[in-house]
Amino acid sequence: MGIAEAVKSLCYFILAGLCEIGGGYLVWLWLREAKPIGYGLAGAVVLVLYGAIPTLKPAHLGRVYAAYGGIFIVLSILWGWKVDRIAPDRFDLTGGLVALIGVAIISTGLAANTEAIRHSTL
Repeated sequence: MGIAEAVKSLCYFILAGLCEIGGGYLVWLWLREAKPIGYGLAGAVVLVLYGAIPTLKPAHLGRVYAAYGGIFIVLSILWGWKVDRIAPDRFDLTGGLVALIGVAIISTGLAANTEAIRHSTL
């Protein structure tokens, strides 16, 4: 996988994470904070977008979600810090680092798998 493909994958993962967390947050506001139903409906639309984003990757769903999971963990820590105003502690930071190491390992396999899928369909 080249640099451009890696950056593209990272952008998809970040977009998916923002959709998952943001959509869930909108539903949370609707149900837990008594916001208008429009929050819930907007959250539902954003969550559907989250479900569609992984289809943009040529690899198998399980592997894509496994790699995405680490990005989600880090984004959740950042969301908690910036939106909920809960500063990450050393356990959050260590867990986030371990998750990113997992992303790097799985992404190496995704890159090899993606190349194999491309060559088998040519």
